[in-house]
Amino acid sequence: MIKKTSPAKSGLLLGFLFGLIMVLEFVIMYVIGMKSLVNSSAGLIVNSANYLILPLLFIFLGCNNYKNNINNGNITLSECLKVGISITFVASIIYAAFNVIFNIVFPDFVNEMIEISKEAMISKTPNLTVEQLEAGMTMIKKFMNPFIVFPVTLAMYSFFGLIYSLIIGAFVKTKNLNSNI
Repeated sequence: MIKKTSPAKSGLLLGFLFGLIMVLEFVIMYVIGMKSLVNSSAGLIVNSANYLILPLLFIFLGCNNYKNNINNGNITLSECLKVGISITFVASIIYAAFNVIFNIVFPDFVNEMIEISKEAMISKTPNLTVEQLEAGMTMIKKFMNPFIVFPVTLAMYSFFGLIYSLIIGAFVKTKNLNSNI
């Protein structure tokens, strides 16, 4: 009996690589200085890469790898979903765990990000009232809590993985010649 690799298992390595890339981006941005990158094109590029370009790329690579190297040139939409969600879920676990550990090791980072966010809010909407500013700061502080960051990151990247896998699956799926459907 031939042992077949599951679609979800086939995406683990790519998910690990995606997670490592996001961690490296974060470390580089931290070393360069987050404050200088918040309202710059570099920050926009990194966000676009993490939420759009890299997930699409890794899901596409994962689906094509499963299709061509594991499943004899066939892949269904459901297999694309399993590959894509596993890639983004593994990446999000790595990134969220790193983020929580980083915030524990460097507690001043959270305060620095809150201050950067406050300055950005004031510069973008200078007519904010004190109450509106405090409400915004309270919300930001809540979302920097590790017990919130971790599950929200997992859910968000898994949701993006679902959407992107549906899109990519529509293009790379093949009709299974062995089924009656």
